[in-house]
Formats: sequence, C-alpha cells, structure tokens
Amino acid sequence: MLVNVVDIEATCWEGTPPAGEVNEIIEIGICALDTATGAITPALSLMVRPELSTVSAFCTELTGITASDVATGMAFAEACDRLIAEFDAPGRLWLSWGDYDRKQFMRDCEAKQVAYLFGQDHINAKALHGRLTQPRRKQIGMARALESYGLLLKGRHHRGADDAHNIARIVACMIADHGEAILRTEAAVS
Repeated sequence: MLVNVVDIEATCWEGTPPAGEVNEIIEIGICALDTATGAITPALSLMVRPELSTVSAFCTELTGITASDVATGMAFAEACDRLIAEFDAPGRLWLSWGDYDRKQFMRDCEAKQVAYLFGQDHINAKALHGRLTQPRRKQIGMARALESYGLLLKGRHHRGADDAHNIARIVACMIADHGEAILRTEAAVS
C-alpha cells in the first residue's frame, strides 16, 4: 500500500502575527511510502506563494525559506492540483507528524476556497509513535524519534521535503517493528 507522507511549512512569527496576517502554507513537502517494502519515493517540495501573509525574518531563520523563494512559488490551488495528479491525494491514506499539517490544510482550503484535497483518513504519526513506543511519556518530536531508531536527521529540519522524508523513515521503522496493520487500525480510529 502506498501512503502519502506530508509536511508543510507555513508563515510564522516570533510572537503574534502582524495585524491582518495569518499562518498560511508556503511549502508542501511530500513523498510516498510503500508500506510493504519500506521504499520511499524522492520527496517533492512545492513552494506556495502566500496570499494573506508575508515571510518574516523569524520564518526565514527557522525554515530557510525567503520571501523571494515563495514569490516565484505556485498558487495554493495549483499545488493542490499537483498533489491530486501526482500523489492521488484523495485516494491515499496520508500522514504527518502531528495534527498541525491537517488542520492548516483545512484552514488554507477554506480561506482560499479550494476543495479539501485529501481523503478522510489521516494518521497523526507523532501520536501513533507515542502510543507504540512511549505509552507513559509525552510524545516526542521528529528529530528525537529519528534518534530513537538510531537514524540521523537528513536534510534541514523545518523544510517540508526533508521533514516528509524523515517522517517516512520513522513510519517505515514503526511498520518494521509492529506491522503494516498499525496504519489500518490507526486510520480507522483517527
């Protein structure tokens, strides 16, 4: 089974957003994980041009994404069309590290009047990892989860494509340890 692993970066500020600005997606990182083999497709990075906010210095420091990077990016609707065409977004189970990505996609779709592109089945891989490995402890971040499997962070943390690939590596380890059925069970209860 192929699942989509998604990580987004959004406009952000140190503290509260400037008046009239809201968080919005500026990068979508995505790759597909074959749950039977553990194979991960090369991650794709889609730069998205913001319509409702600007890239702050804090955001650039955190992600490495600059205002000029997103100025040449695609419209959010175009990015969604690519996810549908290239990753069968409505037809595949998808997951992200935490629930922020799912909620931000829903907010952006509503704000930009774009039909929500994903199917109903989303897995919060961070929560699943916590239930499988840390039942009595707080959920851990992606970088610490990589370390727990003896894996090094590849690429830059807080870049969509790099984080999507790293999340896929963690999920592949979870499947190797607990079996592919953990995804079907998790999707049914999420």
